[in-house]
Amino acid sequence: MSDDALQAVRVRGFSLSKSEIIGLLIRLSIVGAATYYGVKWIVYAMDPTRKQKQEAKQQAEKLMRAIGLPLHSSLTEYELSIATQLVDPLTLTIAWSDIGGLQGTCKEIKDTILLPLKKKHLFAGSKLMQPPKGVLLYGPPGCGKTMIAKAIAKDAGCRFINLQASNLTDKWYGESQKLASAVFSLAAKFQPAIIFIDEIDSFLRSRASHDHEATAMMKAQFMTLWDGLITNENCEVIVMGATNRPQDVDAAILRRMPTSFHIGMPDKAQRRHILEIILRDEEIESDVNLDLIAEKSENFSGSDLREICRNACMYRIRDHIAEGEAASDDLRPLSMADVLSALGKLKEARVQQNYSIQPLSSLPLD
Repeated sequence: MSDDALQAVRVRGFSLSKSEIIGLLIRLSIVGAATYYGVKWIVYAMDPTRKQKQEAKQQAEKLMRAIGLPLHSSLTEYELSIATQLVDPLTLTIAWSDIGGLQGTCKEIKDTILLPLKKKHLFAGSKLMQPPKGVLLYGPPGCGKTMIAKAIAKDAGCRFINLQASNLTDKWYGESQKLASAVFSLAAKFQPAIIFIDEIDSFLRSRASHDHEATAMMKAQFMTLWDGLITNENCEVIVMGATNRPQDVDAAILRRMPTSFHIGMPDKAQRRHILEIILRDEEIESDVNLDLIAEKSENFSGSDLREICRNACMYRIRDHIAEGEAASDDLRPLSMADVLSALGKLKEARVQQNYSIQPLSSLPLD
């Protein structure tokens, strides 16, 4: 400290030596640092989302190790939160062979989406032969949209983020926008990547003046970042959505999803193929006529057919239990009577619930 400063201290009535002043400054620095870190620890301890963030980080690191991704030290807490929604292909049991009646659609999807990601060298010489930045799967419920998404995740050979809209909502103002930004920054770090949003109409539905401010800002942030993917030719990130209410999806979102596939109700031949896949591992009687079942199950979706077969198999269990001690150890094969009984039961339930079988043109998408 200079002589002028020491003189100023003495003028004010203090008589401190240079070493005492240095000691005082050191003590003040220690107190300031302790106060800073103490307040910081208190804020951290009082954070209501602290436990959730720690669990998300542990889950994300475990999942990334299982998938074989490197643990990036540069990942933010928001990106780690989104990383918990990465899909491990080894945990998926759905393959393309498990999807019945949609061979043409599946081939078109593989040629449009998966082939450019797998055979990049074939598409490197053209800006037009690139995978689309947005893909929409739409159609009635229970017709295989989610199964197709799972098959894509298993066969894609790239990172697959199964984005849940609930993970983008936060009670703190501004956090939702940060999470929306983290979706695209994480996908860009791990590209090639596919971001899948099931029931996209519930998340990115048509905007209105009465929308909540936080929701409107999150949608705007999402679309702005999505535009960045579209304009960046070197970015290998695809946003894929599935919905049974395409009319409720915002027009700006539909513009960003130029490639769309309609997954409609199966016809008779498709229903027969679906039944073959469902019953391929079951023991059935020789009298089971799949053509007749397919004919009688008009306007039934793939999930409806699976439910019919499940109920039919349950009749075997009931008969086995009813026989009591006289029953053999093995269940009897599935019979045609079981399937027809289950089919009639489902039709009756639809009538009772005022969901009577209607022509395909009058069926609502939801």
